[in-house]
Amino acid sequence: MNQSSRAWARRLDARTWFDLGTLLVALIWYSVAWPTLHLTHAVPAAAQPFIAALAAFPVLLARINPALGWAISAGSALVIALAIPHQPNNELPFQVVQVLCLLVLLFAVALRAQGQIVVVAWAATALLFATTMPGEGEAFANAAWGWPIALAALVLFGLLIRWLVLSRRELVRQEEENELERARRAILEEKARIARDLHDVVAHHMSLVVVQAQTAPYRVEGVTPAAHAEFESIGATAREALNEIRGMLGVLRSDGELPEHAPQPKAADVIGLFEGARRAGVDVTWTVEGALDTIPETIGLALYRIAQESLSNASRHAPGAAVQVCIVRGADLLFTVGNGPGATPARPVGNGGHGIAGMQARAVAVGGDVSAGPRPDGGFEVRARLPLALPTIGAGTTPAQAASER
Repeated sequence: MNQSSRAWARRLDARTWFDLGTLLVALIWYSVAWPTLHLTHAVPAAAQPFIAALAAFPVLLARINPALGWAISAGSALVIALAIPHQPNNELPFQVVQVLCLLVLLFAVALRAQGQIVVVAWAATALLFATTMPGEGEAFANAAWGWPIALAALVLFGLLIRWLVLSRRELVRQEEENELERARRAILEEKARIARDLHDVVAHHMSLVVVQAQTAPYRVEGVTPAAHAEFESIGATAREALNEIRGMLGVLRSDGELPEHAPQPKAADVIGLFEGARRAGVDVTWTVEGALDTIPETIGLALYRIAQESLSNASRHAPGAAVQVCIVRGADLLFTVGNGPGATPARPVGNGGHGIAGMQARAVAVGGDVSAGPRPDGGFEVRARLPLALPTIGAGTTPAQAASER
């Protein structure tokens, strides 16, 4: 098979292959039923291809409409058994091909049709076989009991396969729903964490505004009463805004999580993060171009969290791999972390894939972006760009909206 033939074969889905196989079986049965029909039944030559078609071709409906195919096959079998005499050396009321076709269609009915149709098909087929198949005396009595039992076993086997398939489908559907729910919750939790981090940064600066506005009349000489009132107004407005921010944070922490009193990490703290990862056994190396001490706190916090998640993903999904980190401070802050293929097979941990969404959400919140993907050598790389000048946010504009306008 050449390359074009293999590509054509891959484009065919399972249903197409099933239909092609069913067509092949029908043609084989027809090629057997037509030439042998005159040996089993007294049929005129002109009618033989049509009788043979009734015996073989109903199987073509096994996937599309098995109940209709079974009705055609069973009805034609009954007509042939009652209306067409068989040859003296043949005791079967209809051809073996038709027996096989009926069994296949009854099995397909058990797999696909409604429960009432399955019961009717089994009862009618059992009655047809029990009353038309050859046998006298004790042999006929055995056939009358044997065919219903044998056909019941066939139907039960089909129902068992049907229930197993439906159970697997339901399990896959529930797993997909659970995975979507886990992804949604992970993203919401990461956004809530971003909001809490932004609150801590904004609350810090707002507190400084309040302190400066309240102490300005005492630190600056010659403040007029109008300026003193203006400072008081600035302080009151800042306090009101700070209280509102704290109220919103209380809603975010309504799940029982305690507020974090520790100072939020800054850009310069990523060096300690890398050193801690190295002490934990991660083969990490890093290069830093430019000073990190003067990076704004919001940008530094986003850099720290993205670096933290990137290192965690590298150690979890590529254990033993070397990790290279590069931070460049220019017009924007560029961050790159890459790792080679893992030295040992990684075990699946958690639900996977949500850390990238969280990193992208953090970058968008400060007007940046994150891209992640595999490397040609089999490793993985994360690239982040964080603007050092935060986007100007107007009234009613969120950081994410401002970032989307860039």
